[in-house]
Amino acid sequence: MRGKVVFIGAGPGDPELLTIKAFRVIEGADVIIYAGSLVNPEVLGYAKSDALIYNSAQMNLDEILAVMEKSVQEGKLVARVHTGDPAIYGAIAEQMQRLREKNIPYKVIPGVSSLFATAAALESELTLPEVSQTVIITRPSGRTPKPDREAIYRLAEHQATMCIFLGVHMIGKVVTELLTFYDPDTPVAVVQKASWADEKIVRGTLNDIVDKVAEAGIKKTAIIVVGDVLGTSHVTPSKLYDSHFSHEYRKGDGE
Repeated sequence: MRGKVVFIGAGPGDPELLTIKAFRVIEGADVIIYAGSLVNPEVLGYAKSDALIYNSAQMNLDEILAVMEKSVQEGKLVARVHTGDPAIYGAIAEQMQRLREKNIPYKVIPGVSSLFATAAALESELTLPEVSQTVIITRPSGRTPKPDREAIYRLAEHQATMCIFLGVHMIGKVVTELLTFYDPDTPVAVVQKASWADEKIVRGTLNDIVDKVAEAGIKKTAIIVVGDVLGTSHVTPSKLYDSHFSHEYRKGDGE
């Protein structure tokens, strides 16, 4: 593991949600560059005492790459620690591109996304039979633009389970777009800092969630989940465990 960069998904916040592989890299890293605005600093408690630690919230891309390049040239293991899973809004593609240009070896270790910590906090399955079998992961347009075809009001036409990152600060605009196709009584939940000690959950409908979020004082670090899977009181069982259903591993009672 010497002389390379390892991108790590550090999970949603709870340090116990680190994967074993990510833990081992952090434990052995000579240099750690972590997203200090989002990653729980408790994760750094697993680092060795002489590890060099950098907070990337205070660095630009060139500065991050300079630390990586110098460290790898010195034969050091660099842990680049991102929040959740770095594949979702992790800004790792631009870093990997630059590393490839410089022939600097790297690998990626996935992590537990805050999306799934959010579902766990809500005690919800995001894909329920006969309710929704599709999950849309998106964000509203902001300083980072997005194609108009991916606008929330366009995605809302599917009325699938929608999980919206980076949008709670503009939840009024988000709800207005969702109402283009979702019923006003559609259940919504907002989870702030899922899996952290100070996790906060707000439930409502598209009718009242804006006021409830304002009352709760939630302005960032939250995911909005919208869809009928949140309001289903009776779950239609899947075929997976149906005693009458046969599949590759089990013969059903009815056959």
